[in-house]
Amino acid sequence: MTQTVIQGAMPHDEIRSGLESHDRALHIKDGWMRDPYIILHDGYFYLTGTTPNRDDPREKTDYYNAGLTNAINQKEARISIVGQHIRLWRSADLVEWEYLGEPFNLEMGYWAETEPEAFESDDTTHWHLWAPELHRVDGKWVYVHTSPGPYRRGANFAICNRDTLTGPFTHPMGETMLGKHDPSIFTDDDGTSYLLWGNTLIAPIKPDFSGFAADPVRIDPSGSRPDPRNPGQMTSRIGHEGATIRKIGDKYVHFGTAWSTDGMRRGTYNMYYCVADKITGPYGPRQFAGRFLGHGTPFQDKQGRWWCTAFYNSNVEPISREEALQPWVGENAYTINEQGVTIVPLDVRVLDDGEIYIRAKDPAYANPGPEEAQQF
Repeated sequence: MTQTVIQGAMPHDEIRSGLESHDRALHIKDGWMRDPYIILHDGYFYLTGTTPNRDDPREKTDYYNAGLTNAINQKEARISIVGQHIRLWRSADLVEWEYLGEPFNLEMGYWAETEPEAFESDDTTHWHLWAPELHRVDGKWVYVHTSPGPYRRGANFAICNRDTLTGPFTHPMGETMLGKHDPSIFTDDDGTSYLLWGNTLIAPIKPDFSGFAADPVRIDPSGSRPDPRNPGQMTSRIGHEGATIRKIGDKYVHFGTAWSTDGMRRGTYNMYYCVADKITGPYGPRQFAGRFLGHGTPFQDKQGRWWCTAFYNSNVEPISREEALQPWVGENAYTINEQGVTIVPLDVRVLDDGEIYIRAKDPAYANPGPEEAQQF
């Protein structure tokens, strides 16, 4: 029987060399994690993501658990490894990471306060904490996350009451977070903060965080393409989850996540983008940012260079870069990313005409695969 060979994070010297050259993907951290999110604040890179509970033995014994029941081998009942905590690390250099513990968990959230009976049941397997993000909003630390529990409850917007990463927390958005899949926050130059969620709705947040200052609007790329989920119909969506916004130059760049075939868990988990002059659009055509970068975080290092986080999301163990060029990749969910946190350098440019160009620099991430549904 073939034994799984787990590839650990790169040696520190190799990571430092790659950080300097900014030309290749770097596997910077071990450990089971999806949706890695990195933010730079006051000289430190803070890292969080979808994780198991601390000391869950399956992090070692079921290393390639995709986080989804039955995701890797449909003949085995594989239970999601995703836990109920936000776990947090920080680093001054993206090489050595300090563990900061678990500052927030679902029992500290709004829904645990309003529906405590859900947390008193023995069956809490549906209360998973997914895709957490850490933001600075109006001088405060804010956690957002999704949690696909009953009736899509579980998403939280938790504000730290003091200038620390720990509680006590307040939840002024309250019921507004109901059903908000993959929430993310963008704060504009004028201080206005927006909540994004789903694929993709956006709304400005009131200054006191008590709700939305205007009705949500949907933002999509211009143009359309065939929708494999609905034969004979067209779609214009950027993806299905993992949306975020960055301002580059004077443009708003809307990033979204989709499988390369536009079918669920078929092909590779990629990142796409579109660009607008106003945050609510209209946005230009859907463009390709990078392969295997789905639900990654575009972020800048201390030199202002752009990177994107990447992670393992597959139904099988990672394949080689050469195998990823084969047409059969469209038949299942595949990745070249190892379990843990990988960061991939991005070529981000403001062109002479003011338009934005974004593309992964590592050749294995830079181009669509042969199975890509849309032609770029």
